[in-house]
Amino acid sequence: MIFAAVDIGSNAGRLLIAHVFEKRNQIYASKIALVRVPLRLGMDVFEKGYISDEKIDMLIKTFKAYELIKDIYKPIDFTACATAAIRESKNKEQVLEIIKKETGIKLKVLDGLEEAEIVSHANNIYVNKIHDDTLYIDVGGGSTEMSYFKKEKFISSQSFQIGTIKYLFDQVENSEWLRLKEWLETVRDTKQKVNCICSGGNISKLTDLFGNKDNTITRTQIKFAVGELEKHSYEERIERFTLRPDRADVIIPAAKIFNNIMKWGNIEYLIAPQLGLVDGLAIELYKKYKKENG
Repeated sequence: MIFAAVDIGSNAGRLLIAHVFEKRNQIYASKIALVRVPLRLGMDVFEKGYISDEKIDMLIKTFKAYELIKDIYKPIDFTACATAAIRESKNKEQVLEIIKKETGIKLKVLDGLEEAEIVSHANNIYVNKIHDDTLYIDVGGGSTEMSYFKKEKFISSQSFQIGTIKYLFDQVENSEWLRLKEWLETVRDTKQKVNCICSGGNISKLTDLFGNKDNTITRTQIKFAVGELEKHSYEERIERFTLRPDRADVIIPAAKIFNNIMKWGNIEYLIAPQLGLVDGLAIELYKKYKKENG
């Protein structure tokens, strides 16, 4: 069955058209099409506090383009969600109203814990976990969501105001770093090994460039990545590492955020199964369909 989902993040908007199916009592979302638009809403919100008219116009055009693509595939159901940038924007309600009026789409704004739950459910499916404990991490442009499970039993989720674009603008408070560190130390025994499953474009790219063929990356490799990336200018990073312009500036903050998490959580390596919020949204649509239709 085909489902469609949109994730409007702080750095980019994503439309996923996915074939969602069950196999051995597990739900899988197989990508048919993924369309990414570098909206960079966080550049407005985390600098000015609101979304500008220019960005609102980009949002409207993006949704209209997504609608044309969606109509080709005729999905069973569709959802559109937004995260930290719109969540923290002073003109959030105005933006949501304009999008509804201009496109007919009711954009749902997820809170941090909802985001963490959806991401962890999606990533739970695709990884062979070798340890009893599992930590899910999603580092976005405006926030970092983390969820912790012990023997597949949910223990805790938390959202932190730590994101790659906020890092660029030096807007991550020291108190937020401390809160993340204390949460890691409280939620788990850092002497025990843990499956650490991460989502987002930055960790996927870091793993591709500096990690291992099995989609893992160690802390040593993360630290090496920071050093290598910082040797080069923004323009050089685009050319040398084949990075998109809207990835070349945020990939270093992302690596530093992951490095801190690994250091404070005593985490040996990260797993990047190439999944994100939009995959989780498609899976949630499938679950809803099954519940309503038997």
